[in-house]
Amino acid sequence: MILNNILEYVGNTPLIRINNMVGPDDAEVLVKAEFLNPGGSVKDRMALFIIDEAERTGQIKPGGTIVENTSGNTGVGLAMIAALKGYKMIFTIPDKMSDEKINRLKAFGAEVIICPTDVPPEAPESYYETARRIAEETPNSYYVNQYHNPMNIKSHYSTTGPEIFDQTGGQLDYFIAGIGTGGTMSGAGKYLKEVHPGIQNIAVDPEGSVFYDYFKSGKVIEPHVYKVEGIGEDMVVEAMDFSVVDDIRQVNDHDCFEYTRRLAQEEGLFAGGSSGGAVKVALDIAREAGKGKRVVALLPDSGDRYLSKLYSDDWMREHGFLDDKKKIRFNIRDVASSK
Repeated sequence: MILNNILEYVGNTPLIRINNMVGPDDAEVLVKAEFLNPGGSVKDRMALFIIDEAERTGQIKPGGTIVENTSGNTGVGLAMIAALKGYKMIFTIPDKMSDEKINRLKAFGAEVIICPTDVPPEAPESYYETARRIAEETPNSYYVNQYHNPMNIKSHYSTTGPEIFDQTGGQLDYFIAGIGTGGTMSGAGKYLKEVHPGIQNIAVDPEGSVFYDYFKSGKVIEPHVYKVEGIGEDMVVEAMDFSVVDDIRQVNDHDCFEYTRRLAQEEGLFAGGSSGGAVKVALDIAREAGKGKRVVALLPDSGDRYLSKLYSDDWMREHGFLDDKKKIRFNIRDVASSK
């Protein structure tokens, strides 16, 4: 296979069966391996779709500058596109994000501005407002605005949802995805509901994010900082369509990191922390649903950008996520045999 450029490799990621982490009476669990996109995450889809649309409508012109606030993955997708097409890049990123993400953006030639995490989204120094201000001040710039851009949703309605439906032959009962910008669940979830009304869309949100309480009560709580990257948010965003969501399950940092490490150690899948949260919920649903049902969970990004964090025993120990007396690693078959 010869590709004309790297962007032709975006999408068409495989579904992979989970084998060792499920019990004998559980539903089948399949994971959508979005970390196999060329930029290493599901955000490649949205980045390509949005820039193609911006070019088509004349919102960005040759020699222009792409500006975005990003937790890292969207920035990588945009940077890959910008490098190929000759655009300049300016990204703002929260200071809790891994060095691997920041250095990856710089590797593509991007300018990266690090902003404080623990500030309200409307604060002038937040990474949202900093990006917005830079876009306003930069001639011939395009502000992607992923959290509120309807093209975010449309990208997954057009690609991710149809892929999942086709790959399963329409045979799936639950779709599980973490929500950050909300685009993946909103777009893919909407498509799957339209072609398969009986499906249950289950979103995953970390403790400290506003989405869970907003969905359950309609109230926006005071957010607090959490360690897992790429899911959750401190504000309600326009790219999150709650009408396609049947339920939201909460996870905590320990859940995300434990199940991510288990994915690597038991299934050979090297994914990021938000993937662990999705798999934790998928396995819970699989136990509740039982044999004969099928659960599909989306794994958003690769583990290579978290080597200094959740895959580092020192970092895990320092932040209280690793107890040497009780190792994170265990296998469901070992548990079953001890009963």
